[in-house]
Amino acid sequence: MIAAAQKPPFGPARIGLYIFLVVSAIFFLLPLLVVVMNSLKPMEEIRQGNLLAFPVNPNFDAWIAAWKTACTGLECAGVRPGLWNSIKITLPAVVISTLAGALNGYALAQWKSRHANMTMFLITVGLFIPYQAMLYPTVKILSNVGLFRTYLGIVFVHVIYGLPYTTLLFRNFYVGVPDEISRAARMEGASFLRTFWSIILPISTNILVVVAILQFTGIWNDYLLGLIFAGNDNLPMTVQLTNIVNNTRGAANPNINMAAALITAIPTLVVYFLSGRYFVRGIAAGAVKG
Repeated sequence: MIAAAQKPPFGPARIGLYIFLVVSAIFFLLPLLVVVMNSLKPMEEIRQGNLLAFPVNPNFDAWIAAWKTACTGLECAGVRPGLWNSIKITLPAVVISTLAGALNGYALAQWKSRHANMTMFLITVGLFIPYQAMLYPTVKILSNVGLFRTYLGIVFVHVIYGLPYTTLLFRNFYVGVPDEISRAARMEGASFLRTFWSIILPISTNILVVVAILQFTGIWNDYLLGLIFAGNDNLPMTVQLTNIVNNTRGAANPNINMAAALITAIPTLVVYFLSGRYFVRGIAAGAVKG
């Protein structure tokens, strides 16, 4: 038997693919590398004007200043106060919007009616309405109920603005779940909520991770809603970062600004590193297919 001819391990097509991937990685990572290098430089090196040069005397003085002493207006406490604010805003908003979106998506997937698609369409419309168009009505509503510029108000806003997105993702996922699972649960006497909580939710790990990561990233990186609805006592890190960059007290310190930007981005990077494989698994399993 003649052995089948094998393709060379590194043919022109594969080499071209690797070159494209390397160039793409360099293109996307170069700005991050520049920010990291300049955050480790003292101002003496920054003033020389060569932002692409590696630091001669690297140190973490700019990081320490960005964390503890950089001015965000009248106060000079760095981005540290915003860390806890971002955590206490992001975590409940992610949990509530993810679970509520899962429940809505499952309900719409189980709703066998000609009105189901129209309802899903109307919910999806919320994805295409820019935040700026809804700011004034949202401010008026929250002001009337006493939640404007409060902690509960900013969490509520993130949950409501995230529901169309989470509902769409979960609904598309649950449409692919066999109806026999829900029918078998109903035959055993399980209610709708019992079926959802005990049977459907445990088999939704992939989509739960995908939605939670996307929601976490979106809420943590939000600036506009945090600035308008959080109030002075609950300003997230993104607002503190902007205040540092735009601060007019003293000379500009690009190294501190870059260090503050990196500190603000670290939590999202940690989330991706810790759960990235689950995110990819969820995407590969069709978690976001339409």
